[in-house]
Amino acid sequence: MATVPFDFTKTMRVDYFHTGGPGITETFSLDRVVNDGAWAGSRTQLVDPTNLGKYLFEVRAKSSAAVMYSRGFASIYGEWETTAEIKTTKRTFHESMRLPWPSGPVTLTLRKRRPDNTFSDVWSVDVDPSSSSVNQAPPPSHDPVWTVMENGPAPQKVDILILGEGYTRAQNAKFRGDVTRLLGSLFAQEPFKSRKSDFNVRGILLPAAQSGINRPNAGVFRRTPISAEYNVFDSERYVLTLDNRALRDAAAAAPYEFIEILVNDKTYGGGGIFNDQATASVDSAFSDYVFVHEFGHHFAALADEYYTSDVAYQTGASDLPEPWEPNVTALKDPATLKWRDLVEPGTPLPTPWEKARFEAESRATQEQRRAIRARNAPETEMDALFRAEREREERELGAERFARKVGAFEGASYEPRGLYRPEIDCIMFTRDRVGFCRVCQRALARIIDLYAR
Repeated sequence: MATVPFDFTKTMRVDYFHTGGPGITETFSLDRVVNDGAWAGSRTQLVDPTNLGKYLFEVRAKSSAAVMYSRGFASIYGEWETTAEIKTTKRTFHESMRLPWPSGPVTLTLRKRRPDNTFSDVWSVDVDPSSSSVNQAPPPSHDPVWTVMENGPAPQKVDILILGEGYTRAQNAKFRGDVTRLLGSLFAQEPFKSRKSDFNVRGILLPAAQSGINRPNAGVFRRTPISAEYNVFDSERYVLTLDNRALRDAAAAAPYEFIEILVNDKTYGGGGIFNDQATASVDSAFSDYVFVHEFGHHFAALADEYYTSDVAYQTGASDLPEPWEPNVTALKDPATLKWRDLVEPGTPLPTPWEKARFEAESRATQEQRRAIRARNAPETEMDALFRAEREREERELGAERFARKVGAFEGASYEPRGLYRPEIDCIMFTRDRVGFCRVCQRALARIIDLYAR
């Protein structure tokens, strides 16, 4: 077997701009190539076998057609192009591809998934690591890296980096307490509970001038180190940072594969994008749920299974393609259902459930939720509404005929019709205390296996 031409002591980061909008073709342009610190990824599992992500990048030596390294991922741009805004507004997003440092010239090819789930090339760029345009200097140092949990060398473990956003320097103890509490919630869920020894976790506090993060729709404005904010795509609960360069520069201080941003705020919110970032506010009554749910998106490309909440994305297409995410399906052919091996004999596909009752109750809750936000009411009102909803849903969904069975339950990924989820309840569907369903657990375990070998 030929030696893979990589220097595994450091990471190459290729930054680029991703642009789209009305009247223009989706375009890409190189920003810079930098040394992004220590390589934390596997040294043996270099080609991604998962077939996950709306995008995929592949690395080849200039002298060979063989793929040396690849990873699937999703992006903020990829979500933005499903919103109505792309029809009226041109926007550019900053993104990065990270790979072990190549020992010679390489070509990076970016590919995009088509509706039929095949990939097509959309951009390529040549990189020579010895070029004067490649910045080989190590990344600048930041605040101290806190080793929260270490179970072995980074290349043999899943490496999570937790960034503290919206904390003052004096709130370091609070940041550490929030990390400990929320990690406890993650590792209480399977498969993380059984596989805890496969993880390393590190934390970095990014001190802010004052507590909290930007929440523009409520008139709360902040300037924080990596610019995490609420109201992304005008969704009151959606939290991300759009400042990818600041995010990656801050994260380069520690070895990582997955980034979780904890925002020091009490307003319910969070976000998660596969192989990009996850976020969660730390002081709402449902922060533990949000932390785990959003990490599921980021870590294993789990789709949202809910479909009755307000979202920014355009929905309602008449013919929905088979989703690439592992936990939702269009059920074109029940015989080839992607989780068919987990369905017990006698379970009908599609699987019946009290869908109309659930939707009527959920619509009523959503009306109350919008009214609370419109009044800018105290967060305790939202917490109380969510608690009442959780008690009702746990009781009613848990009593369904096919509760705790794997099947195909209609209503998933923001679509009331035409998409199906594996179980009647899951942490990707509700805030109920049910954990990940078996299909989601298997998807999560597959990603652990990809990095922890």
